[in-house]
Amino acid sequence: MQKRSNIIDCTIRDGGLVNNWDFSVEFVQDLYDGLSAAGVEYMEIGYKNSPKLLNATEPNPWRFLDDNFLKEIIPVKKFTKLSALVDIGRVDPNDILPREQSPLDMIRVACYIREVDKGLELVQMFHDLGYETSLNIMALSSVPETQLIEAFKLVKESPVDVVYIVDSFGSLEPADIEHQVKKFQAMIPNKQLGVHTHNNMQLAFANTITAYRNGVTFMDTSVYGMGRAAGNCNTELLVSYIQKSSYEIKPVLGIIEKHMLEMRQTWEWGYIIPYMISGVLNEHPRVAMAYRDSADRDKFVDFYDKVTSPEVTLATALK
Repeated sequence: MQKRSNIIDCTIRDGGLVNNWDFSVEFVQDLYDGLSAAGVEYMEIGYKNSPKLLNATEPNPWRFLDDNFLKEIIPVKKFTKLSALVDIGRVDPNDILPREQSPLDMIRVACYIREVDKGLELVQMFHDLGYETSLNIMALSSVPETQLIEAFKLVKESPVDVVYIVDSFGSLEPADIEHQVKKFQAMIPNKQLGVHTHNNMQLAFANTITAYRNGVTFMDTSVYGMGRAAGNCNTELLVSYIQKSSYEIKPVLGIIEKHMLEMRQTWEWGYIIPYMISGVLNEHPRVAMAYRDSADRDKFVDFYDKVTSPEVTLATALK
């Protein structure tokens, strides 16, 4: 029997962290068409955050999704559903239409463990408006067990559809993922689980299929791995690996060939040594990303020394 699987392609949303969401309409349309032809269940087309809450002065259509704009970009929905991500404190409830009036099918809420109660308030609102929902608890590798237990008492009683195991720092390995999945299954047996991985240690694919083998049904990916810093599990790998008759790799290869080879010449993502070091150290990649933007970008020993010195701070590491 085939296991259930739902792939959520995050190329636009997570990949936008690489290029400040500088995607052409043509690319987004081609990506949607290609993912639909490939049988990918969801495409996360950006953030549904509210520009006024972030004091945004420049238009950024994929970072601040507008339903009317989406209807113009994707006038006819195909196989693939559309999702968007929101952050706590960055979304205005007045900006959210009922699901039947929106091209979006799913809204996912990202939060840290200390904000789970606020995250679940948003989940309740989106659920009441008719959307599929998920809760993505970030930076899981640094969450104390006691906090997780308390948070999951609330999660269990909420209407959230999917709860995500998020390896924000790309620091987990397959044994860690298996442990987390079993822990989540024990604490919230009434919820579907998802996994979101980063490729700092070249384990995004291995961690994703480990989660899948252990019963996780929602898996985040991005085409050609395009995501923040080291990127995510590759969509093309997962549609090849999971034996599901609806998955087809050729349309994904077409997207890479037409658009992403050139994009990779302009923007950098993927397995790169400073990102590997931040993953090994279980640290947020922001310092490594800043280092890659500096003149010393390829001085790997210097970077390692800076981030492992006892007196180091984020500020001094960037000097």
